[in-house]
Amino acid sequence: MYLIRRFEEMAEESYVRGLTHGTMHLSVGQEASAVGICMDLSNVDYITSTHRGHGHCIGKGADVKFMFAEFFGKEEGYCRGRGGSMHIADPSTGNLGANGIVGGGLPLATGAALAIKQRKGKDVAVCFFGDGASNEGAFHESLNFAAVWKLPVIFVCENNQYGMSVSTERSMAVKDVATRAVAYSMPGVIVDGNSVADVNEAMMTAAERARNGEGPSLIECKTYRTKGHSRSDRNRYRSKEEIEAWKGKDPIPMFEKELEAHGIANSSEIESLRAEVEKEIQAAFEFATTGTNPAPDSLLRGVTTTGDIAMDVQVGGAAT
Repeated sequence: MYLIRRFEEMAEESYVRGLTHGTMHLSVGQEASAVGICMDLSNVDYITSTHRGHGHCIGKGADVKFMFAEFFGKEEGYCRGRGGSMHIADPSTGNLGANGIVGGGLPLATGAALAIKQRKGKDVAVCFFGDGASNEGAFHESLNFAAVWKLPVIFVCENNQYGMSVSTERSMAVKDVATRAVAYSMPGVIVDGNSVADVNEAMMTAAERARNGEGPSLIECKTYRTKGHSRSDRNRYRSKEEIEAWKGKDPIPMFEKELEAHGIANSSEIESLRAEVEKEIQAAFEFATTGTNPAPDSLLRGVTTTGDIAMDVQVGGAAT
């Protein structure tokens, strides 16, 4: 969780310093849901992610140096610098990719789960999405299809209370996304999205159900992003009091207290872990800043949905 936090803080700092370009969507405050869901998944289990997906990527086992390289548009990045913040994918760890389209990962995860079932596998597909995506048609179609075919897919809603600048109170007719599960005859559970233990417990139950051929589940993680929707968001639609109240529920110090209370780690061990993370982040940052810039004539190379295939495109009658 701390690695995710420091990665995003360094990514934001790089943007402010003008070292990276384009926007980014930070998940500061939501780290427990990403880690609690991914911590027991293997590399043959799939996930689909969102525009706010850095935590999912790291939780699934991505190397932060290749993520930073992607941010900096370097050839060493996971997508050779072509994907950027919102489109990082790492098939080697089962990460089918983040998605800039709201709700875009829902049918992709459902399709991956169908493939698992067709080959009689015991893997699972996990779909992360936000509260706003639950109002999209793709949400309802995917849940219905998964339920009809009893697919091994787990739908994980990270309900951070806001779809861009609109609160769920104003955009949803129901209080909880999880209640929508009943329409598709699947379990729908609500968990404290800032408690990594609670999230993981719900995930273990859903994963066991999916691996046993009993079908999909919907997990709603109640959480909060303490940063704006994106880098251009000035946070004028939320009160300072609301933001500060949620900062008091920060999942990282909460988990640290749990570790100490149960005698799993003491304060010096926690500080040592923080120091290790800091070294990893600094090394990753240096790796990215000294990476290879793509050659201009390679602009369209590898920009496909099927792999790294060199393509020549005719533009204006000339090969480019």
